[in-house]
Amino acid sequence: MSTRILQNFIDGQYIASTAESHTELVDPATEEVYAHSPVSTPAEIDAAYAAAERAFGTWGRTTPGERQLALFRLADAVEKRAEEFADLESHDTGKPRASLVADEIDQSVDQLRFFAGAARDLEGRSAGEYLAGHTSWVRREPIGVIGQVTPWNYPLNMAVWKIAPAVAAGNTVVLKPSDTTPQSTLLLAEVAAEFLPAGVLNVVVGDRGTGAALIEHPTPQMVAITGSVRAGMAVAQSAAQNLKRVHLELGGKAPAIVFPDADPQAVAEGLVLAGYFNAGQDCTAATRVIVHESVHDAVVEALAARARSHARTGAPREDGILYGPLNNANQLAQVSGVVDRLPAHADIVTGGQRQGEKGYFYEATIVTGMRQDDEAVQEEIFGPVLTVQTFRDEAEALALANGVRYALAASVWTGDHARALRMSRDLDFGCVWINTHIPFVSDMPHGGFKHSGYGKDLSQYGFEDYTRLKHVMSFLGE
Repeated sequence: MSTRILQNFIDGQYIASTAESHTELVDPATEEVYAHSPVSTPAEIDAAYAAAERAFGTWGRTTPGERQLALFRLADAVEKRAEEFADLESHDTGKPRASLVADEIDQSVDQLRFFAGAARDLEGRSAGEYLAGHTSWVRREPIGVIGQVTPWNYPLNMAVWKIAPAVAAGNTVVLKPSDTTPQSTLLLAEVAAEFLPAGVLNVVVGDRGTGAALIEHPTPQMVAITGSVRAGMAVAQSAAQNLKRVHLELGGKAPAIVFPDADPQAVAEGLVLAGYFNAGQDCTAATRVIVHESVHDAVVEALAARARSHARTGAPREDGILYGPLNNANQLAQVSGVVDRLPAHADIVTGGQRQGEKGYFYEATIVTGMRQDDEAVQEEIFGPVLTVQTFRDEAEALALANGVRYALAASVWTGDHARALRMSRDLDFGCVWINTHIPFVSDMPHGGFKHSGYGKDLSQYGFEDYTRLKHVMSFLGE
């Protein structure tokens, strides 16, 4: 199979890299190399930031209506080329091709349209006399040039989450996609070039070192990343050197708390989808099932049966699969290692091993008998693995759920409305679902607390993160 070499997209056009080093793009379903991606040089990062800085001089002064129209047109263009985006996304990630347009590409289109609307909804305190003889008002302005880094689990979605609010607010962007999944982001930049001035959106490919160089660069006024806790801490430390704004969306370890009055079959249906969709490579995935001791056996039995019947994994174009392979060899080793190191008191009810000899496929796995300090409970696995713990009362359920360093998402399964409200108040997570797990909408904020980071994606709150406030005061005269 012949391989091609990817190019950067800088100042409105593809530019071949002069990098001597390249990374291999490997099909996660076949382990075959199908392309090479340059490890972009410092000079190429400089060029991308220079283009963004030039473009900000004009883009930052456009009207909200102009920015809205550009994003609406981009959304329409992505929708028209949805099948092309889905082909690239499936190739890079190994995701099931049949459902990819509905599951992810359509979501990206909706998010672009949401932020197009948000562009014309900037809010600030109304003008008034807060000091005698003076009128004050607040301007909400774009920040400037933004440096962004996105992960490999949802390449197009994550690029849109970062790019759309930044551009809608009048900023310009230099973005580095994951080294294993850059293709759909490059296509997004290519399509956007028809509607955005040159330099507004620049995409630089590369590895972890490229991302670090992009974050450390002196030009951006803000840096944003979706990634691991380790990566987020490195970004925060680097950004502190120049007091850049930081937006971090990091890992998760989402609990699903199941009370005795919940229907085991409904729980199983919801959590199998929420736990195994995208091979569990989702920071909001249901990973920790915390179930009342009185219904433990019934819930585990229902989960296992549902996992065996509905959580099939296979190649992207196979029929009847829920999820594809893990994204890369390192992630397969990560998931396998956690399961292989399970303590003696843990019991693997179903799954627990790699599927096949080629491709990074891993079986849908359920592990019971877990204790709070176990590695599989405390650390993000980012794979198709559900752990099960028991509790006796609400207080213990909360202690178990909150007793990890992550705080992104959680769910509560109960028919008791008052209990659901108490739990949603006391669960220390950025999102709490009740009798469901993992749906999201463009209109509501996504982001966590603690080691899951800070800042919000999506929603008007996510849009406001890419703006700054300026107080203007005018003397009214004698």
